[in-house]
Amino acid sequence: MQPTVVQQLDLDAIPRGTRAHLALETVRDGLGADMLVPVVVARGARPGPVLGLTAVVHGNELNGIPVIHRLLQELDLSRLAGAVAAVPVVNVPGYHRNERRFNDGADLNRTFPGREGGTNAEVFSWRFLDRAVRHFDYLVDLHTASFGRTNSLYIRADLRDATTRGMAEAFHPQLLLHNRSEDGTLRDAALDLGVPAITVEIGNPQRIQEDLVRHSVGGLQRILALLGLVDHTPPAPPPTPPIRCGRSYWLYTDRGGVLEVFPPLLASLDAGAHIAQVRDIYGVVTRDFHAPEAGVVIGRSTNPVNQTGSRILHLGIEGDPETAPAAPDA
Repeated sequence: MQPTVVQQLDLDAIPRGTRAHLALETVRDGLGADMLVPVVVARGARPGPVLGLTAVVHGNELNGIPVIHRLLQELDLSRLAGAVAAVPVVNVPGYHRNERRFNDGADLNRTFPGREGGTNAEVFSWRFLDRAVRHFDYLVDLHTASFGRTNSLYIRADLRDATTRGMAEAFHPQLLLHNRSEDGTLRDAALDLGVPAITVEIGNPQRIQEDLVRHSVGGLQRILALLGLVDHTPPAPPPTPPIRCGRSYWLYTDRGGVLEVFPPLLASLDAGAHIAQVRDIYGVVTRDFHAPEAGVVIGRSTNPVNQTGSRILHLGIEGDPETAPAAPDA
């Protein structure tokens, strides 16, 4: 099926009970050719809200693609109320190059809401928001860890807001992290448009992880049920309740060398726990790192090539949302 090229996501133009493959115009390359962003719209037979799904805002974060594909394959449009509008790849040039960043070198998830008269990435962000995201009633943005890091299956959301908290809890990840997001992310821009949004981190970059994909498809099916898009019973969540963190922050090295990080993902750490060690290139230990307070490992570095200021691990502090250093949203 050849996609239909569109400049706006016009859901009313799609007949009820059908699926449409679209190619959304955004910006143009140096040859004047359109950068077309793929969009799949599954419009139900009955009226209802629009759930937007986005993946690959960073070009090497791929687990969200099969999550979207499998969710759409399992939708019964005759029983669907509203629509699911899914963008399996937002950052098209980064995806082609197997790289995190956009084609002008920008981190796309730091450029939203963008601006029409700005850089290539800023114009893209502005138009993507205007032409796609503003047509959503809700948004789930799918990510993974970046190069050289691993992530648990966790959600960043404003847990003080009833709607986003409900979406996050229905997904039932391994860990819930309170994070409002005010740093140029797609989630932040959607919230500013009045679109309740959460960010789901699904494991590791540049690979497909079947167990996390399967868990995420079930999580999205539970969100569909929560929001009223489906009326049948969704898959039961895993029996283990999510760890709930009210704040988090990254720990960084203060010297270069060969880095080794010890605790695994989701490990509970006591204050003072030995978490990492740096050796110089001759094998001499030059620095040991310890947890500054008790917490849980949300994400961690896997890259031993460590320059001063490299990340060690993402430490979540269990409890209710409170004022504290916020987790980076990428």
